[in-house]
Order: sequence, then C-alpha cells, then structure tokens
Amino acid sequence: MRVLFAAVEMSPLAKVGGLADVAGSLPKALVRLGHDVRVILPLHQGVDTPRYRFQRTVSEIQVPTPRGPERVDIWQGVVDGVTTYLVEQMDMFERPYIYGEPDDAQRFLFFSDAVLAAAPRLGWLPEVLHLHDWHSAFIAARLRADPSHPLARAASVYTIHNLALRGDFDDAFVEANGLVVPVVEGMDVDNLRNGMALGILCADIVSTVSVTYAREILTPEFGAGLDPLLRQRAGNVFGIVNGIDPEAFDPAHDPHLAAPFSAADPTPKREDKAALQREAGLPVDEIVPLIGVVNRLFWQKGMDIAAAAIGDLLPDQPLQLVVLGTGDERYERQLTDLAARYPRAIKVWLEYNPPVGQRIYAGSDMFLMPSRYEPCGLGQMIAMRYGSVPVVRATGGLVDTVSDADQDPETGVGFRFEAAEPAALAAALRRAVRAFHDRERWRAIVRRGMTRDFSWHEAAPKYVDLYARALATRAAQIGSRA
Repeated sequence: MRVLFAAVEMSPLAKVGGLADVAGSLPKALVRLGHDVRVILPLHQGVDTPRYRFQRTVSEIQVPTPRGPERVDIWQGVVDGVTTYLVEQMDMFERPYIYGEPDDAQRFLFFSDAVLAAAPRLGWLPEVLHLHDWHSAFIAARLRADPSHPLARAASVYTIHNLALRGDFDDAFVEANGLVVPVVEGMDVDNLRNGMALGILCADIVSTVSVTYAREILTPEFGAGLDPLLRQRAGNVFGIVNGIDPEAFDPAHDPHLAAPFSAADPTPKREDKAALQREAGLPVDEIVPLIGVVNRLFWQKGMDIAAAAIGDLLPDQPLQLVVLGTGDERYERQLTDLAARYPRAIKVWLEYNPPVGQRIYAGSDMFLMPSRYEPCGLGQMIAMRYGSVPVVRATGGLVDTVSDADQDPETGVGFRFEAAEPAALAAALRRAVRAFHDRERWRAIVRRGMTRDFSWHEAAPKYVDLYARALATRAAQIGSRA
C-alpha cells in the first residue's frame, strides 16, 4: 500500500509535541510491515538537511495564493528508513517557531496547497493520504472541491491529535483563499470555520489517538464545539492508541543516562535517581519519592492542579518534584514560586531539553500527568518503559494505557484519579507513596510497566486496516458518482 503522511512536525527533524513522535515512528513501523509509506512536511528553520542527506529534487513548483503564485522547492531524503519530503518556502516556514505565528492559518493552508501542487511531480502517487491535525486538513477540503485532481482518487484518513486546537479562520480568509466550507444543518457556522472541521467533514475516515478519546470527543465536554459534527460521522470515527519508538526510548541504551538499566536488571535505576537529584540540586535520598514531570505547561496539562496538590502535601509528606517544560507564564510562575518555597524539594527547568527529559524519566520514581484532557499522551508510556510509575487523571489515552494498581492489584501499572482537582490528585499521590514504601509491591508495579509493549506492534496493523476501510469507502464514493 502506498501511503503519504502529511504533517507539520516529524521527529527527529522538527518536534514540538506528540504529533512529531507519531509522524516519525508510525511510518517506520508501517514500512517494516512492507508498505511504501512516505512523509511530507515543511522545511522549518533548524531542520538538519545535511545530516539526512536531503537533496533538492523538484524545483519551481507554483502554488496559488491570494497574492499570486508562490514558488516552492521539494527536498527529498531518507529518515530512519522512511522517504521524506520537505517543502521549502522561506517566507512561510523559515520562522523561529513551528506554531504560534499570527498567520498560521495562511501558512498551513499554503503547505496543504503545496502538497497538492507537488504530488504529481514526485514520480509517485499515494493510494492513501494520512492527514494529521488541522494543519493538513485543507488537503481533504481542496480534493473534495476538485475531483479532477490527480490525488482525488486517493483515500483519506484524518487523524485528530488534539481536537481543541482547531485552526480557526474567518469569512475573509475563506473568500480570499477560495475555500469551500460545507453547510451542515444544526451546526453554528462559526464552528465550521476552522481546519479541524474541514478535516472531519471532508476525509473518508476520521481517527484519533486513543479509544477513550474517540468516545470523549462525541460529547459536549470534550468536543470543542465540533461534537455535533463528529456525532454525525460517528460511524467513521475510530480510536487507535498511539505507540512509542522502543529504539528511541530504551533505558538499556540511552546515552543520556548515568547508568543503563532494563526490566531484566532495573537495579542501576537507583544510580540514575541519585544523578538526577544531584543535577537538580536536591538532597540525594533513595527513600524519598522523586516525582517527575516532562510536559508543556498549559491549562490542558493540569499544572495548576499539580502545583496545588504538591503544595498541600509537602508540609507533612516527604517528596521531591522535578519539572521540565515551558508554557503559559501563569503556570510557569506557579511552579517557580512553589520551588522558591521548597528549594530542597522542588526543581523547575523552564526549557525544552530532551536529554534532561530522558534523565527525568529514568531517575524519577513516579511520573505525573494530571491532564484535564489527554487525547493519548506519550509521557506515561515512556515513563513506564523507564521504570517510573505514572500518576494520571482518568481521561483519554491515560485510561487506555494506565490501569490502577489499587483497583487491579495483579495487573495495575500506575495510579489514577477522576476529578480534575488538587484534592483528588493529592489522594492518588498518597496512595502511590504508600505503595512506594512497600518495596516488594513497588518492584512488581515497576516491572509490569517496564514489560508492557507500547511499541507500534499492535497499532500499526490497525492503521493498515483503517487504510483498507478508507480505500473501500473512497471506491464506493467514486462508484456512486460514475
């Protein structure tokens, strides 16, 4: 099967969040299953093209814009065995950040239009387009409006990584760019003026990154205003839990760790804990539970819940907390203020630093994810692989991947709480600490987590099935028009 992934980030070339990990590791797993899977993304500032021997292979492609045609070039290389294309256009993509520019909607519509303009010149046409988040959803909308395009016969699978990030635009944007936004009975027009809605409306199949999140987004609480549209398409909405790359996240061969370890011999992990405590400037103490956080510091991630819960626990509960991440100033300040109050218990690094992140996974005893919602989450899976027990809110993919060790004593791998409130998190942390001090029980919980298979071994074949379903759906649609 020939499949083209369209995404705006891909690890290791350009990464902000979990989308990059999926775009980097899922194609690799599909290639190993024998499929011809390729990825196309923008050539962002900082992408190391020499390292992967990228070469400019197609030049002077003309992409329509409201200002007139703009030229793009296509670079081609191989990343971890996956053929990868980069769309070069300096004005659009040579920016300090991948996201957060005032013209993001225009930039990513341009990327989508560039993919459509470049595809016929690549010497390879996909059978399936796998579109990721709102940034590439415009591809499905354009093809729905232009059935004569060479890609119009390709099936489309649209994967939602975070429904709340919709990519909103206004009527002027629609008019200037010649977009066709379908009218949907019962839907507020404002909830259709976004890339996310276009992807849901126009793709053959809609998927998301966990089974529980696929159910949650059909409800008003998690639907971001798009739940009526998703309920209309519920028969074509599917959830598949993400995997992680076991080669990229392997404590037995991680060069960033003080001491490698594995599920077969986890004993050296104590050295990584001591090394992390020293790096964080905290007292080296094997008996004190060390909690790790590697996350973006936003409302979604519940960092205010974490700060309040830890602040309530610390006066009478010996704990250490190490945080790595950046985000909203409000949550950064809450955490740094807490660290100032408890400098011998808390360290906060406000930065993006993957090697430090790896050391937090390896050195922490527990890993905290108090998300208000979590489409899938990769941190809890990485943490378990590194022997850190997750403490998570029961939402989205956290439900699908973390069973509670108190509720399921024989199979549990972490600790869950229901309400997005500090008291509920504090109660879960107290349960986790009690288990931590029962050394035999704790070792069993850690071992179960480390031996869980979170690779793409199970998920990749499910995507193959989804592609087949999309192809059948597309063929039926084409046949009905014939």
